[in-house]
Amino acid sequence: MGAADTAAADPDQRIPVVVHAADPISRAGVVSQLRTHPVIDLRDEVETAPGSVAVLIGETLDETTFTRLRRLVRGEGARAVLVVSAVREAQLLDVIECGVGAVVWRHEATAHRLLQAVLAASRGDGDLPADLLGRLMSQVGTLQRSAAGGTGSPATGLAAREADVLRLVAEGLDTAEIARKLSYSERTVKNVLHGLTTRLYLRNRAHAVAYALREGYI
Repeated sequence: MGAADTAAADPDQRIPVVVHAADPISRAGVVSQLRTHPVIDLRDEVETAPGSVAVLIGETLDETTFTRLRRLVRGEGARAVLVVSAVREAQLLDVIECGVGAVVWRHEATAHRLLQAVLAASRGDGDLPADLLGRLMSQVGTLQRSAAGGTGSPATGLAAREADVLRLVAEGLDTAEIARKLSYSERTVKNVLHGLTTRLYLRNRAHAVAYALREGYI
């Protein structure tokens, strides 16, 4: 049984979801896709609250979209899923630093794909399309080469095992896979991530990865 099936089978674990879109047709489409899942508790836009998942739909990213993302995540405490047609290279780290943990391409926004992204966001996990993850990893390589050629050293802030965990998060591994890879318990992995995000005032795993990239740890 998959994660989506497991979650849907537990009626006590419904996830509050708020759908935001500039046009009513896009909003209605995503609402109709998500409404079929018992695990989803759809709310009105005014009901965005800490712990809820905000699904933000748009064609492309502009400053208005980024402003709204920051308000939803930082101001209202929501976990964000972004449904867009494209993300430019220069916007990749900005998207992550805004607190977006999951991205869905509009042409792939089936009911199953949307549910997968909402579940990941509600857990604080990352869920990026394979091609977007590949582009992000290319930026990792660029930053690594840049850091290697510089004379400075990374800023203090991450312990060795924190960097190891974040490196695997950046590669797309989930908690169980990271635990197996590093011979840790899943609780240890969660504690490591919770500790570093709390200490460094990071919003989620994706933001922690962005921090590690910028500081040259991974």
